Amino acid sequence: MSGETRRLEGSPGMAALYGRAALGAVPGAGMLPFVGARGSELAALELELGGVEVERDRLAAYCRVCGFTLRETLPATYPHVLAFPLQMRLMTDGEFPFPLLGLVHLGNSITQHRPIGAGEPLELRVRAVDLRPHPKGRAFSLVAEARVGEELVWEEVGTILRRGGGDPEAPRGPRPEPVGEGAPAAAEWRLGGDLGRRYGGVSGDRNPIHMHSLSARAFGFPSAIAHGMWSQARCLAQLEGKTPAAFRTEVAFGKPLLLPAKVSFVLAERDGGDLGFALRDARKGTEHLVGDLAPIP
Repeated sequence: MSGETRRLEGSPGMAALYGRAALGAVPGAGMLPFVGARGSELAALELELGGVEVERDRLAAYCRVCGFTLRETLPATYPHVLAFPLQMRLMTDGEFPFPLLGLVHLGNSITQHRPIGAGEPLELRVRAVDLRPHPKGRAFSLVAEARVGEELVWEEVGTILRRGGGDPEAPRGPRPEPVGEGAPAAAEWRLGGDLGRRYGGVSGDRNPIHMHSLSARAFGFPSAIAHGMWSQARCLAQLEGKTPAAFRTEVAFGKPLLLPAKVSFVLAERDGGDLGFALRDARKGTEHLVGDLAPIP
């Protein structure tokens, strides 16, 4: 990647980053040099953080919230938690073109090249690329990578939307293959109203739309909504016994999952070891997530 690579000496403080994010949503604040939402293009900036080690207590708490079995290898979604402060730092940088609050996570792809040991120090890198038109605004890809030494062991690509000024003719981008509406539920889960706070506590993602109904209403939601990354993690936890050592999984997020809720997990096993899955409202059938998982060599 051409452009600037900036190596950080420690994980960014999340409280300060959320302060920047909140300030960036204030009209005119983008004129300040330390607040993002300036310019119209993505800066060619990559952030790096080395020597990242897993805190075992935090990992255990994450596994409890998301339904994973605690093992000596990381859940495939856990490196996202480790990279999230870097992503926040990137999107609150003074050259980042959009205010962080209000961005919409449309989908997420994870490639696990091999299981990652919980004791392996990681080198993390994040960058934002491919700003493009979307029917509802402008979309870009938020890329994260994890290495052990020079070995690339994990990759993530999040599809992020900045709403407003969309192009109706623009492509929406690929989506996982749908799971049939008549497929029976493989599991049902009751989700408490505090799920957003519980996941926010272990992940560091304390976006106000997830934390409480009062703060969610300020952004147009009638109640707090579940994190998309919790939804992806919970689905992968349900698939633990079917997950190969190396795989790629992709999800597209649908209707916001308002809390509290009762949801159904639907599974479709396909040829070649591929798995299709969906997360739906248990009563109405509203689709909150559709995804797939496929082994890779």
